[in-house]
Amino acid sequence: MRRRTVLALGLAGLGALAGGGAVWRSFAAALDAARARTVGRSTLVATRFGALEYAAEGDGPPVLMVHGTGGGFDQGLDFARRLAAAGRRVIAPSRFGYLRSAAPAEPSAERQADAFADLLDALGIERAPVIGGSAGALSALQFAIRHPSRCSALVAMVPAAWAPTQAPPQPPGPFAQAIIDHALQSDFLFWLGLQLGEDSMIGALLATDPALVARAAPEERARVRAILEHILPVSDRAAGFRIDARLVAAAAPMALETIRAPTLALSLADDRFETLVAARHIAATVPGARLVALPEGGHVWVGHDAEVFAEVSRFLAEAGA
Repeated sequence: MRRRTVLALGLAGLGALAGGGAVWRSFAAALDAARARTVGRSTLVATRFGALEYAAEGDGPPVLMVHGTGGGFDQGLDFARRLAAAGRRVIAPSRFGYLRSAAPAEPSAERQADAFADLLDALGIERAPVIGGSAGALSALQFAIRHPSRCSALVAMVPAAWAPTQAPPQPPGPFAQAIIDHALQSDFLFWLGLQLGEDSMIGALLATDPALVARAAPEERARVRAILEHILPVSDRAAGFRIDARLVAAAAPMALETIRAPTLALSLADDRFETLVAARHIAATVPGARLVALPEGGHVWVGHDAEVFAEVSRFLAEAGA
């Protein structure tokens, strides 16, 4: 089945190329637009592990927004745009291996957290709340553990973290495996997959029921489509994908009980990555932590974007962060 799926993608790609220059021109325009979204928007700072890229938007109290798998500073800014509009300065780093950030030989969540501390040093920021989404929650949690004096509050959104009752990861299906093996290494194949199989990519990469997206309001459907489109150029994020795959697969218990920052854990019951299990564990283990569990919305909280970030804003205000 896997070989047939890969073959189908390859034949579709050949058919697209054979269909004339229009398809290739559409791809080239999409790739140019993708690169234009990131070029000139970010800054590099030196850390003990190499260069770390970041960008910032908004004015007001700072908040560190740590992106998930497939992201970069641009995803962090996109996800936290409501916080910037509400009067926060959103600082969004690209984690190790994403876009222009270094991919050190040992890219652990602990080292990523230490790099965030170096970033705050470079920006002259003593303390800030940190929000980590999906795989980005691993380094956000470690930041709160390793740098307690720097972390004024912690938000773990759909955390791809360890929990004692977490089911073992299920092997990906044939389409998902084809994406991992091929489309995530090629800008053209990723773009082609998005044109030919958007629903499959919503399920495989965003761990969300495509039918839920289809029923959502137009602005939410556009937001989900943008999350996928903004993975391009995937070739500039491939190293980060590989790092995240290793870190999530090797996720282990953390010293959550030592966290002293006010903590909010948030997830959704129908997240196909089953992050609600980890969110519950975080809320049960971190002293005084709160849990917000929504019944549906998938891994990217479809239909709840305004609600989710209103909850985050209230939490940060109540925490004085």
